[in-house]
Amino acid sequence: MDILTSPNNEKVKLIQKLLKNPKERKYNGKYVVEGMRMVEEIPQELLGEIYFTQDFYNKKVTQNERLLRLVNAAVQKNKCFLITEQVLKSVTDTETPQGILATVMIQEKTLDDLMGDGTESPLILIIEKLQDPGNMGTIIRSAEGAGVTGILVSYDSVDIYNPKVIRSTMGSIFRKNVVVTYDLVGDINRLRKKGVVIYGMHLKGSSMYKTDLTGPAAFLIGNEGKGLTDDISAAADKLIRIPMKGSLESLNAASSATVISYEALRQRENRVSIDINDMF
Repeated sequence: MDILTSPNNEKVKLIQKLLKNPKERKYNGKYVVEGMRMVEEIPQELLGEIYFTQDFYNKKVTQNERLLRLVNAAVQKNKCFLITEQVLKSVTDTETPQGILATVMIQEKTLDDLMGDGTESPLILIIEKLQDPGNMGTIIRSAEGAGVTGILVSYDSVDIYNPKVIRSTMGSIFRKNVVVTYDLVGDINRLRKKGVVIYGMHLKGSSMYKTDLTGPAAFLIGNEGKGLTDDISAAADKLIRIPMKGSLESLNAASSATVISYEALRQRENRVSIDINDMF
């Protein structure tokens, strides 16, 4: 197994580029994840290369069956490398590196992938011009919990493979279908033609509690400060809102996406319960 001892090593330089530059991630078709929790969740077929310190290997890898299996698979493909702690600190995006990082292959997805596997009604989030990495990561993570089938993201949003986005997803980035689009209005119309009802989250909308969300649905989520643009709001079939108490007008983008996704999940699970009860 090769040992990387210099920050001038070509592999080390590539890691630095992948961490800092979205264009490099797109060109190379891969991104970087850091830390044991994230690395051990990487699907084996998506693993690029894996890097760790000798101390990490001795203390963690040999004690973690899932991680050891991933490392052994990487070793067989010559994709596994030891790296000195000093060199790791020179490239890592975190203040206190855990001693392991890996590259992950980017999987290109399509609108069809956002529709799910056909066993349930599509539940899609459509994100416009979102800029905060933490918000984007939280949306992807909560989307998995709520059973969202896919996420469509406008190209002028924060890069979904930004290291801060990746960390915030806590592994959901590996399991959720996310598509970045340069034609948001066009793709919204294509989803509509597939039978998906487009709901815009808007202060002037109807209460989500008075809206049937059990059918194929997509929710438009706008920028943190400005919300949806007029063009994207106009592309919605219906505007809806989250009812607010007190002096609040709205929640932030991540909170709004989470609340509306779980309301759709609640309605769908409640409908299933009713349908089952009607059978007896």
